[in-house]
Amino acid sequence: MVIMGVDPGTAITGYGVIGYSGGVFRVRDYGAIRTDSRMELPERLGLLYRGLKEIMDRHRPDHVAVEELFFNKNVKTALAVGHARGVAMLAAVQSGVPVFEYTPLQVKQAVVGQGRAAKEQVQFMVRVLLCLKEKPSPDDVADALAVGICHAFRWSGTEALLR
Repeated sequence: MVIMGVDPGTAITGYGVIGYSGGVFRVRDYGAIRTDSRMELPERLGLLYRGLKEIMDRHRPDHVAVEELFFNKNVKTALAVGHARGVAMLAAVQSGVPVFEYTPLQVKQAVVGQGRAAKEQVQFMVRVLLCLKEKPSPDDVADALAVGICHAFRWSGTEALLR
């Protein structure tokens, strides 16, 4: 199964494309789509959409996993992240790929085994589970890979229950 994890944001959207089969991960691609803060929001969202769509067209994931919005005290930031989440979901739906959403708590629980894990613990486990030489950077990329890993673990468990 090919999974694309997405950590949405208007400034930086992290993405990670991983393969998962028989309990083994293969990293296919990861990185970040960055937008210029001087751009208007619609332009930034358009850039984000085109970037995500191009990655989905290139890798043809079976599933897209998106991190759910962690409500921030800054309402303006929360709204912007919500827009970016919507764009990520739209890109997936228009690519014909089902979308799954996970809270930060679910991601940390799946990747580290503890829902209140520190960011450094998540980054360490992402590096270990994916056999990477160094932690993915920026943090948004590690988070996107973690969302993909979370989905792999949760989906494989769901599939086993359905058999």
